[in-house]
Order: sequence, then structure tokens, then C-alpha cells
Amino acid sequence: MRQVILDTETTGLSALDGDRIIEIGCIELEDRRYTGRQLHHYVNPQRSSHPDAVRVHGITDEFLADKPPFAAVAEEVLAFVEGAQVIIHNAEFDLAFLDAELARLGRAPFLQHASCVIDTLAMAREQYPGKQNKLDALCKRLEVDNSHRELHGALLDAGLLAEVYLRMTRGQGSLVIEAGPQQGASARLDATDLRALPLPVLCASPEELAAHQEMLADIDKASGGKTLWRTLADSAA
Repeated sequence: MRQVILDTETTGLSALDGDRIIEIGCIELEDRRYTGRQLHHYVNPQRSSHPDAVRVHGITDEFLADKPPFAAVAEEVLAFVEGAQVIIHNAEFDLAFLDAELARLGRAPFLQHASCVIDTLAMAREQYPGKQNKLDALCKRLEVDNSHRELHGALLDAGLLAEVYLRMTRGQGSLVIEAGPQQGASARLDATDLRALPLPVLCASPEELAAHQEMLADIDKASGGKTLWRTLADSAA
């Protein structure tokens, strides 16, 4: 199964208000293992970033001035995610920006290129209800080292998210057991009649019986003679 961990950085918080993608980072997994393939681009958004956004990611307008527009990297991005299961934290946010960029180019929405999108924020809210589920909080909870993350970055955050996702879904791989050269053959277990098995009976020794009675007497005394088993024993006698 091919998976792509994806993250973006943007000029602001609202694709509807014209904010644009300025960085995109993708990391590829195959059968839950890193392949070494990744994609990373800084993008000239052709507009200024909001000061609050710059404080989050540290990417200035000056740095982006000579970078290519999204149109120049769109085909490479789409080819990288084509047919893959794409994993995004807070997918609604990133998809809004990706779809807006693709719409400007007359291209189909992002979900028509990937096989599906998994939102790790939705997963985290289900697994850890009522808790903080931002990426930093998940890194701390799942013991993913993010000490080098002073500012947000698309490729950096995609790498952290990959570790978080793998730890959140640990044990959710295939449960199919390899059957060796006879793989695919149905397994057959012969029924065993357990009634034929000899069952050993271990009896308490006189010392153990005496110790048990002494313990019961102590409990009965501590309860003021209100223990239930005395009542039941008397009624059965």
C-alpha cells in the first residue's frame, strides 16, 4: 500500500479569502515503511503573507520572491500523490488550499488524484477525546522527538506527522498470516473432545484448610458477624 504524508504552509488561514500555498512537503511510505522518496517545494504565492503566518513558519516574502509559482510544480505534486492514500493533519485546511490552487489551473479537485485522504486530526480526536490534538501535542503524547521544531515547515511537519501516524496506527497492519508454499489453502483444525482429557484434582491439606477457616473467622469477626457465607452455610445445613 502506497501512502503519502502531506503538509503545506500558507500565506494565511483562508483559501476563500485568497490566501495561497507557499510551501508543500510530501513523504512516501510503502507498506508503512519509508521509501526515501520525498517532494518539497517553496512556492511564490504572488501575494504577501500575513504577519501572523510569518511568525508561525518564518517564510518571508523576500525569500519566496524567486521561487516558482504553484502552476510550475502542480504536475509534479499531482504525479507524486497519484493513486496514493494521502495522510494530512487537519485535512480540511490543506485540501481547501490545494483545491483552490488546482481550480486556478482548471484542474480537478485534489481528491480526484489521490485514492483517498486520511485526516489524522479526526483520528486523534477519536482516539484521545477531550485532549489537545495538535501536532506538537501528539508528538509529546506519542514520544516523537520534535525538539528541532522551532518554526512550522511543510517537509519538517510531514516527517513528524509520518512518525505520529505510524505510532497512532501501530498494530493496524495486515492480520493475514503468511502460509508459506501453501499460501491460499484453507486451514483445517481437527476437533478435540476435551471431555476425554484427565483433569487433576488438587485437594487442600489439613493445614491449608485450618488456615482458611482461621482467615474466615477473622473476617467474620471484623464484620460483626455479618458475613454472607455464614448465613448461606447455616441455611444449607
